[in-house]
Amino acid sequence: MNDYKPFTDEYYLNKACWLAGMTKGQTNPNPSVGALVVKDNQIVGMGTHLQAGGHHAEIYALNMAASRAQNAVLYVSLEPCSHQGKTPPCVHAIIVAGIKKVVVATLDPNPLVSGKGLAILQQAGIETILLPIPHEDIDGQVLNQSFNYHIVQQKPFVTLKVAISLDGKIVGADGNSKWLSNDEARADAHQYRHQHTAILVGVETIIKDNPSLTTRLPTGKGRNPIRLILDTHLRTPLSSQVLTDSQASTWIIVGKGVPAHKISSYQSTLVTVMVMDTDNIELDNLLVLLYKKGIDSILVEGGARVLSSFIKNKVYNQLVLYISPCLIGGAITKALPFFQDETIQKFDQRMLLRTRKITRLQDNIKITLTP
Repeated sequence: MNDYKPFTDEYYLNKACWLAGMTKGQTNPNPSVGALVVKDNQIVGMGTHLQAGGHHAEIYALNMAASRAQNAVLYVSLEPCSHQGKTPPCVHAIIVAGIKKVVVATLDPNPLVSGKGLAILQQAGIETILLPIPHEDIDGQVLNQSFNYHIVQQKPFVTLKVAISLDGKIVGADGNSKWLSNDEARADAHQYRHQHTAILVGVETIIKDNPSLTTRLPTGKGRNPIRLILDTHLRTPLSSQVLTDSQASTWIIVGKGVPAHKISSYQSTLVTVMVMDTDNIELDNLLVLLYKKGIDSILVEGGARVLSSFIKNKVYNQLVLYISPCLIGGAITKALPFFQDETIQKFDQRMLLRTRKITRLQDNIKITLTP
């Protein structure tokens, strides 16, 4: 957390954003939000949005403050809602509670409602301040980047995650890749599973590794994402864990040429086969379809062919690399690099990415990049 001086708006808003970050990944499709009620330089109420359909952070904070909310200041990481959803508008509760000032880190990203919450509060005589927090780890824009992106762009936010050697390989010549990253890096990667609505791999990964694609956090199980399998010709073995373990829903995406009788053998309560309108799976169309089905964020875990497709088609928002201090070597046809694009023939055709953050995880290095 930033070293803001106590008793300033920045100090309390920073704490509200930190509270919001504590629930990152468990509020989908809603954003993570934190709120504080402060009176006479004392925190008299605090709250976070815990899950979709539950109270918003402002309501928890106001309920805790009770009568002390009169003439107090409300700090909230995201503009209070002004519309009726699964819960009543928060702006009305703020007005009734007698709050005198509201300080927010970010406006609602939906252009149809952005600024309306603050406008209603202003009309009620409440002072409002928009005060972005200049810290990329807790700033409201970064905290809810997948929520913001899918609301505005109407597509899921896509994270590519891959563990590589120093020479860029994801698998050795013998086909082995366990365990390339260390314990701390793997635990960190499971946080991404917890924070994304869906996880995506290709059918080759299912056939070769038979993964569960569930979330296993050091502190507990965590939230399991919906499992998406790119399987053009429907080759996923019926004995695969993703079809039999009942730990999460699994959606298999296939081309339009797959026979109906074959599809019917896969359908069940937790398994859905989604048929595209084309023989091949076109990623742009797939992302639009998944957005319409309520998927706001996707973690792509590979392998190389799938990762390369997302990168070549420029349909991703961030790339997370876990780099292990080892050299795998081997022929490039067997010891695979994570990115393969033979259309790039010249050095000046290389793809440029922006480094956002570098973190050390024991002897592994994590690099977060954006296109």
